[in-house]
Amino acid sequence: MKRFDYDVAILGGGSGGYAAARTAAAAGLKTVLIEGGRDVGGLCILRGCMPTKALLYAAEVKHLAERADTWGVRAGRVSFDFAKVMARKSAQVKDFADFRIQQLNAGKFKFIRAQARFTDAHTVELISASRRSLAPVAALTAKNFVIATGSRVAPSPLPQLQDVGYITSDEAVSLKRLPKSLLLLGGGVVACEFAQIFARFGVQVTLLQRSQQLLKESDADAGAEVERVFQREGIRIFTGTRLLDARKQGKLKSIVFEQNGKKRTLAAEEILFALGRVPNTAALRLENAGVKTDLGRILTNDRMQTSAPHIFAAGDCTGPHEIVHIAIQQGETAVHNILRARSPRRMDYRLLISVVFTEPQVATVGLTENTAAALGRKVLAASYPFNDHGKSLLMEAKDGFVKLLADPKTGEILGGSCVGPSGGELIHEIVAAMAKRMTVHELAGMPHYHPTLAEIWTYPAEELAEKIPRPR
Repeated sequence: MKRFDYDVAILGGGSGGYAAARTAAAAGLKTVLIEGGRDVGGLCILRGCMPTKALLYAAEVKHLAERADTWGVRAGRVSFDFAKVMARKSAQVKDFADFRIQQLNAGKFKFIRAQARFTDAHTVELISASRRSLAPVAALTAKNFVIATGSRVAPSPLPQLQDVGYITSDEAVSLKRLPKSLLLLGGGVVACEFAQIFARFGVQVTLLQRSQQLLKESDADAGAEVERVFQREGIRIFTGTRLLDARKQGKLKSIVFEQNGKKRTLAAEEILFALGRVPNTAALRLENAGVKTDLGRILTNDRMQTSAPHIFAAGDCTGPHEIVHIAIQQGETAVHNILRARSPRRMDYRLLISVVFTEPQVATVGLTENTAAALGRKVLAASYPFNDHGKSLLMEAKDGFVKLLADPKTGEILGGSCVGPSGGELIHEIVAAMAKRMTVHELAGMPHYHPTLAEIWTYPAEELAEKIPRPR
């Protein structure tokens, strides 16, 4: 039997990689985790979830204070110190990152700061993360691997943008000052969250989206609700666009685009490129290990196993969903299947959760009407608006709705959407219901305290229960 340096080597120290390393070490496997990024912590902590949510909440506090008169409160002139906003964000990110570094260095597994690339199916050479030279400084072997190298900002579809200059989400969370105006390219989760952050801090925001609606992965009613609120808050939105050119226009930067067959040009002080991310796999030399990819994305089966049976993948580098808790589940699933190949664990995305932390928040679990239609799955849907609900009326949080999808024969809840206040919290009631495969009849009969936001779920549940015969 060939001897290896390690039972399992993990490439990447973000959420998926750390979950895999922690699980492997706890099971007694000799484990090494290799992290080659400039900073340690992973996308979520350093440049994704945590900094953006800190900025979103600060912008929301300012927004509510400016409208304090709604509740009879005199707040006076509301101002803000952007440097302090960013300092608080940075301090919180440092706390989260320091704790992750502490976990990585706790001694439960070997932690190496280096870039790794495959030389064969069981060997990676290591390149010092602190050196400019790409010459390898060491190599190690492992019986199994879990690749969790995450993602990076997608390349620009406009070569001219390189000359004009732009920022990405990576730079946007570390700005020293706010631009007066901003052209935001994109209409997905990242673009929408940054659009509201900047707009609420007084930046003139214009959003250019390629699709016909914002949040194209969501149902049309959710995208339309966010668009309506954004326009009310002064954000200019152009959907169904095709980018043509980027130019410098004095001290401003301009984008030339086509919409409805007409060419238009818009200019702003800064451009924020938010047209998605791509797998961070280009430097791994996966072909040397026999790992197949599709446009950089590592192809895996539902056991998180790649085309090389002893190599697994987790997180953004493989997908299909770029969500932290999914990456953690995938990392844990990969190690389970390394340990117990004869009783494999398979990834199940039936309870897929998604949250956009705009206001209103957009949260979904399970099927949407779009995904049900794409799968040919028959469902019954019912919605109820927040502008007719007691607690949300008291809060003056009247935008949005909740929606339930159910099996028309059994009444089992197949999906839920919450576009409205605290949507990311409220959706977990439906996650719990779906985890236990509850029916709309059972949800409608479950007591809810009044007045709460959560009791709004009873209305679409009751409507569907009346349409679907109760199972015997």
